[in-house]
Amino acid sequence: MAKTKVTGATSRLKQDYLRLKNDPVPYVTAEPVPSNILEWHYVVKGPEKSPYEGGYYHGKIMFPREFPFKPPSIYMITPNGRFKTNTKLCLSITDFHPDTWNPAWSISTILTGLLSFMLEKTPTLGSIETSDYQKRCLAAESLEINLKNEMFCELFPAYVDEIEELLKQRQQALLQTENNSNNSESEVTNDQQSNMHYLLTNLFVLVGFVFLAFMVKHVLVSVSND
Repeated sequence: MAKTKVTGATSRLKQDYLRLKNDPVPYVTAEPVPSNILEWHYVVKGPEKSPYEGGYYHGKIMFPREFPFKPPSIYMITPNGRFKTNTKLCLSITDFHPDTWNPAWSISTILTGLLSFMLEKTPTLGSIETSDYQKRCLAAESLEINLKNEMFCELFPAYVDEIEELLKQRQQALLQTENNSNNSESEVTNDQQSNMHYLLTNLFVLVGFVFLAFMVKHVLVSVSND
């Protein structure tokens, strides 16, 4: 019986995978683990004009053997400021709410629901409250964090290339900023040196003029006394 259920889940997941490839979910990509089709990993690419913009958020979905008659469990792996990491998320599309689960829902439905809830601020078990500023900071940090995750690198090589290019651009921008800063400091130093030279030159001229005036006065006094 168990074997039949696994076969049923496998068949359904393969069908969902083909549908997902033909009709991708915006901002979300998902891939099954090659050795276990009941374990899927996903990446949410932060939507524009959201606190998650620029971030890549990795998580996983664990499907039961009884899928699609029982719901999956969903976890977030990358810190994101919305969900606790490595903790089951309490959503209507997860095993926290088997009473609301609909066997007709597909992987696309699950991913769409996850993205929708991520963009909301409704609290639930497994969610956390952070500011938009903190979320943006985590979005930037997510790049390097994901590159250290072997499963992420194995399943999402295209994203690995994107992230490496982004990090390269970030490093170049940082170096350019440092160079501009150094050039500005150098220009300021040169200006200061020029100003000091100008002041010293004027001081020497003034001292020379005063000395010359003193000497002329001394000569005139001497001539007058004679």
